[in-house]
Amino acid sequence: MSDLAAASFVRREMVPERAAPIRTTGFVGFLRTRLFNSPTNILLTLASLLLLWFTVVPAIRFLLVDAVWRGADRSACLPENAGHAVGACWPYVQAKFIQFIYGFYPQAERWRVNLTFILAALLLLPLLIPRLPAKGVNAGLFFVAFPVVAFFLLRGGGLSGFGISCLASLLSGLTDSISEAGRKLTSAGEATEVVGPILVLLGKFVVLLSTAVSVLLRPLTWLRDQIEASSRPVWTDFAATAMIVSALVFVFNGGIRDGWRSLIASLAVFAGVGAVIATLGLDHGGLPVVDTRLWGGLLVTLVVSVTGIVASMPVGIALALGRRSTIPLIRIFSTAFIELWRGVPLITVLFFATYMLPLFVPAGFSVDGLMRALIGIALFAGAYQAEVIRGGLAAIPRGQGEAASALGLSWWKTTGLIVMPQALRHVIPGLVNSFIALFKDTSLVSIVALFDLLGSVRASFADPVWSTPTTLFTGFAFAGMIYFVFCFGMSRYSLFVENRLNAHRRN
Repeated sequence: MSDLAAASFVRREMVPERAAPIRTTGFVGFLRTRLFNSPTNILLTLASLLLLWFTVVPAIRFLLVDAVWRGADRSACLPENAGHAVGACWPYVQAKFIQFIYGFYPQAERWRVNLTFILAALLLLPLLIPRLPAKGVNAGLFFVAFPVVAFFLLRGGGLSGFGISCLASLLSGLTDSISEAGRKLTSAGEATEVVGPILVLLGKFVVLLSTAVSVLLRPLTWLRDQIEASSRPVWTDFAATAMIVSALVFVFNGGIRDGWRSLIASLAVFAGVGAVIATLGLDHGGLPVVDTRLWGGLLVTLVVSVTGIVASMPVGIALALGRRSTIPLIRIFSTAFIELWRGVPLITVLFFATYMLPLFVPAGFSVDGLMRALIGIALFAGAYQAEVIRGGLAAIPRGQGEAASALGLSWWKTTGLIVMPQALRHVIPGLVNSFIALFKDTSLVSIVALFDLLGSVRASFADPVWSTPTTLFTGFAFAGMIYFVFCFGMSRYSLFVENRLNAHRRN
């Protein structure tokens, strides 16, 4: 019986073959697992394909297929001459390319702009490559020396003074403005019956304060007068400034015991500055002056955006630390500053910086129009950066600072070496997002008579030689591609930095 039972469980036919496993690799696997793996994804995929068909395909036809690539004037981009529906008019971009890059910068001096771009690339690229050495020296050259060199290369002109003379003139003008304000308060109080005595008292106090400050500045003004009376005032001022600054650096960094390295570094910096002055001839008038009203195109876009990005970072860090300060006055000032600048649009800031900032500077001191816009943009962006950085500071556990205090580190070392590096690492996406927004917002400077890239493109539309139905779209497409290249580059590099800094957190 057992043999019959066992025989009844023996299969007499072959088992059918199993179906082949579903392919999950390659292009077919990608389509099957990512795009068509559910009814919802199928609908989304079809909708996306329709969207691409109605947007990307017409754009490619306009930019490449139906585009006109050669021509001397608008006639080449007219449909009746081209024999088909005309897309982008690229001969227009070729004819206006110089204007898009340099604006109205004089042709004979454009080598200065090219040299500035080359110097910026040579200093920036090694700074962005992590494995290259000497990052400290490279950063010092890019953030300190290069802006000075670029200013004199682009604008031209020479030096009327170096350090002491400029500082003495600025402080003297400031005290004169304060004294004039005190006299106006006194005269207004004498003509007012209600609060007249208070205004008179306040005016006399302001005049007395300015007089006391001017007395304290007499040694500095005397030294300025002696420098201006010398045969070579620029080099005399340079030597005096180098000696005073190097002596202060030597004293505050340990003196005879530990200050020699700082002294050598200070003297080396001043030697490099002197070489730049001699090379550019800044002591003899320098290069021909090119007014900033002639700047335009990509040059203005890069100057405004890079200056705004670089200058807004220290402003944002200072305001973020100030808002978290335990000193009430600093905390209130930082909070009020941030909320004020975040509460007004950038257009208002630019108008204020352009037309009202000159009213607040000392008498006899003028600020260039481009510099006013740069100051306004840097402060505006700094207020936004402060809140981004404050979010990073809030993400750092309190134990980090407590551990640093237990090791005997000061507040400055704790913040600079422990807290701030970790906070900035946490907010890299937010910072880069602000940088990209600032780069695109530079187009708003056109409302204060500064022609950036987009402003130069708009100005070129008025040329009747290239007036065609597609000129407008071609110009904006060209500007959009340039903006996309820069913004996409910043986005990809920030992602690279973020992955590199967070490599230790990968599973």
